[in-house]
Amino acid sequence: MKQHRLLHYYSPAMMAMLMLTLLLQSCSSTPQRMEYFVDNAVSAGMLWPQLPAVPRYRYAGQLIGEQNFTDADSAEPGFFSVLLNWITGLGSDKAKLQSLVRPQSGMVSNSTIYVTDAGRAAVFAFDTRNATLRVMQQADDSAVFISPVGIAAGDNGTLLVTDSELKRVVILTAEGEPLGSFGQDSLQRPTGVARDMQSGLTYVVDTAEHNIKLFDSQWQLLRTIGRHGSAPGEFNAPTHISLRDNKLYVTDTFNARVQVLDTQGKYLSSIGQRGLYVGNLTRPKGVTVDHAGNVYIVESYYDHLLVFNSKGEYLLPIGGSGNAIGQFFLPAGAWTDDNGKIYIADMYNARVMIFQALGG
Repeated sequence: MKQHRLLHYYSPAMMAMLMLTLLLQSCSSTPQRMEYFVDNAVSAGMLWPQLPAVPRYRYAGQLIGEQNFTDADSAEPGFFSVLLNWITGLGSDKAKLQSLVRPQSGMVSNSTIYVTDAGRAAVFAFDTRNATLRVMQQADDSAVFISPVGIAAGDNGTLLVTDSELKRVVILTAEGEPLGSFGQDSLQRPTGVARDMQSGLTYVVDTAEHNIKLFDSQWQLLRTIGRHGSAPGEFNAPTHISLRDNKLYVTDTFNARVQVLDTQGKYLSSIGQRGLYVGNLTRPKGVTVDHAGNVYIVESYYDHLLVFNSKGEYLLPIGGSGNAIGQFFLPAGAWTDDNGKIYIADMYNARVMIFQALGG
């Protein structure tokens, strides 16, 4: 009876807070799992090229945001999750799930998939091992991200994130804690970024100045690679960059090509050519290279992922305009992992599409 009298003194708001505390305690111990939405992934429509040709790639899932995570013992959100969402307003117009809005690029490090999102002004960290999601917004103690684009691994597990509006490269811990920044005095619109772990050099694409800025291990500007133009080694609004086997692959977007340079910035070759057929380039964006030397180029204007071999010879396309599996809407960045997966920032479909290389 005494307990019932005490409960009578609590307001409805206080009771809701007590229930919320208990629910949070219950939910915190509920194991989660990460879903990639790969049901029926072996069907003909999810293989490239399609049967009867020998498939080289298959659909391996997609990243959206909190929707990728469910209770480990159920394909649906658990009872406590549903009740907690009802109390706090999650799922209503006032409290949306943390979801990708306009993903730009990404990387994989230590079982975590990092995705920059200019629309959300944040970096999403999908922890595949612990089945958790972190949304990192803070660029430093006094500023938040405005338009994060490129991301690369730094020293000791740190992250390097370019912000095209802040005009700098932000250094974060793997958990998203700001450690500082560089390039404020030299960058006008930084986009792509790559780091050579052996030499300690960092390459930052400056789209507005049509060049690549080279920084040393102390984040000091060493020199500039390239200039505005269309000759070999010159650029017209470059965007993305990838480093593999001592070669830099730079998307020379308005020149409709990917240029290959050595780590000193010397021109080596060019991949792709301007044209209107599938396999040609019009507005290339993301570029990445796998362990076999295959080069993946995002053709954003015609919504394709184009695959080239190590010699720069065109092999096959994946994609087309739309929102179905294997289709894109103005895709942006591309990256790979050590398990043969290729990730595409499907920008205006607000997701990351994942494909698995099948070898051959």
